[in-house]
Amino acid sequence: MADNTGITLKERTEPAPIEQTRGGQFFTPRVDIFETDRELLLCADLPGVRPEDVDLQYERGELHVHGRVQPRNHAGSFVLNEFENGDFYRAFSIHESIDNTKIQAECKNGVLTVHLPKAEAARPRQIAVKGA
Repeated sequence: MADNTGITLKERTEPAPIEQTRGGQFFTPRVDIFETDRELLLCADLPGVRPEDVDLQYERGELHVHGRVQPRNHAGSFVLNEFENGDFYRAFSIHESIDNTKIQAECKNGVLTVHLPKAEAARPRQIAVKGA
């Protein structure tokens, strides 16, 4: 049997923790993304967020969703308080076959719906097959 007493094991280094670049508390909204022949459709739950408090940006294949929750002011004191204060933030890598000039979004009843239309060149097309 070989003598391994002279071999030293390299120390294992743990991965560095993720650096936070945004101050405050952020929640990750739940999202559904659907794909059709014409578009990607993103639906995100943003309870308590008004349409004017949504910041939606698409740049170089990345879609950033930031929903600001306005502070709630209630008369009296809480009997039960389960809602935490904080905004919503999420980012997605989206294939660049999206036509970014035609992106549309609406926010209604706490649900953000984003229409990401595919560029004409990226859409599937039907090819006719002829007989001989």
